[in-house]
Amino acid sequence: MSYVALYRKFRPSTFDEVKGQDHIVKTLKNQMKTDRLGHAYLFCGTRGTGKTSVAKILAKAVNCEHPVDGSPCNECPACRAIQAGASMNVIEIDAASNNGVDNIREIREEVAYRPTEGRFKVYIIDEVHMLSTGAFNALLKTLEEPPSYVIFILATTEVNKIPITILSRCQRYDFHRISIETIAARLQELLEQEGVEAEERALRYVAKAGDGSMRDALSLLDQCIAFYYGDVLTYERALEILGAADFEVFSQMLRDILEQQVSSCIRRLEDMIYRGKELTQFVGDFTWYLRNLLLLKTGGHGGENLDVSAENLRLLEEESGRVEEQTLMRYIRILSELSNRMRYSTQKRVEVEVALIRMCRPQMEADVTSLADRVRELEKKLAKGLAAAPAVPVRQQAVERREASSGEEAPVPEKATPEDLAQVAAHWREITRQCGPLLRALLDTAAPQYNAETGENVLYLSINTPQGGCGLSEKQIMELQDVIEQILGKQVEVKEVKTRSSAASMRELEVQAAVAREVAIPVEIETEV
Repeated sequence: MSYVALYRKFRPSTFDEVKGQDHIVKTLKNQMKTDRLGHAYLFCGTRGTGKTSVAKILAKAVNCEHPVDGSPCNECPACRAIQAGASMNVIEIDAASNNGVDNIREIREEVAYRPTEGRFKVYIIDEVHMLSTGAFNALLKTLEEPPSYVIFILATTEVNKIPITILSRCQRYDFHRISIETIAARLQELLEQEGVEAEERALRYVAKAGDGSMRDALSLLDQCIAFYYGDVLTYERALEILGAADFEVFSQMLRDILEQQVSSCIRRLEDMIYRGKELTQFVGDFTWYLRNLLLLKTGGHGGENLDVSAENLRLLEEESGRVEEQTLMRYIRILSELSNRMRYSTQKRVEVEVALIRMCRPQMEADVTSLADRVRELEKKLAKGLAAAPAVPVRQQAVERREASSGEEAPVPEKATPEDLAQVAAHWREITRQCGPLLRALLDTAAPQYNAETGENVLYLSINTPQGGCGLSEKQIMELQDVIEQILGKQVEVKEVKTRSSAASMRELEVQAAVAREVAIPVEIETEV
């Protein structure tokens, strides 16, 4: 006999063999015992969680001649016929390829005939969300009031595509993702029957790679056994076969990112590609690694909530002291966005490399989430005594410097020239951002002006207020002068003017310069002569 895949060979045949869906199994068994069966069931859940298997078990149970505790006996002729797929009472339909109105009309015609043997006719419609709108409408009346000897079992992975009129006519059962512990225990049980040896770490990794799907985990295990047939399946071999990177690789990659070693990150990525690692899986595994690290830092309770081994937990604890929570959240966000783009990208390697560069260079991003990383890098440079880029001081620094000035004479800054005042006018918006909230609100309507003919270092302000005046107090004027002095490095005297007409000979910020500065392109403005 030809070889049968593990997920087919060990498909559950009774309710007791179904793993990870106790809430559904108990309900269906109680319905069998009390003879309170529904006429329509809707099984929802991700792939490989047991929807079709439970549907077949239920089909056997309702037709079994000698049920045992609500489960089929698998010994009577009805059970054996259904198990072999030769029963006329159980009809399986793939809605992906039979999704038209005519297919549903055939079902409506067939339900009029009673089963030739057994109690019930069971229709199992897999991937029911693929039915067309007309097919759903054709199914409505039959699904609501089928004959007493007919049971419909609908299975889907995308319940959001099922019309509400169908949902309201079915008993809905949500199949959960199966836990890693449950999958690993099942894999160990099956390997003992197969006579294959495997390390516990290897089975846990295969279970984790299954992503909550028992079928996916069994397929991956089948692949691992075939590659190293006759040998012990070790953790390292499982990593090699499944094309996944180890925790140590992620740890080194994270350190390179924190140290902003772009070239080292690219070399590690190139090495993984050369060894045949799949980029999509690398991104997913790296995201999961950062997720575990974030959970550990935010109260992982010693690794209780983490699906990692003791050795990997030790590595995570070492890395947790190197990185901040906000940084981890930024990395996870970047990788999540990358994962979405890679689905449709033809240049996956370029996408991954760009994402790694973004993680290494937080100063390239203008969003708030990267601010903490930029401050951290600046602190590192200051700690090493490196010269940092000049930054604009905040308003409070200027105020505190004036208040805390000692009796010693400080060097008096030079007075501003008309050219300096032109720079103040050109960067007026950046200057006002350094002021306090109240002063900034007043300055938002201000028109900075200066007299270029006399050469005086006076900056005149005209503010559009309902009263027509400036409304600046002496303290606010001093605050503005301090901010300008900190930015410009020269003394500027600020005065207020009541109306624009009183400063008719003064130059205002030109419109062309303002537009060019905002959009970063030269703009020509025509004026009438």
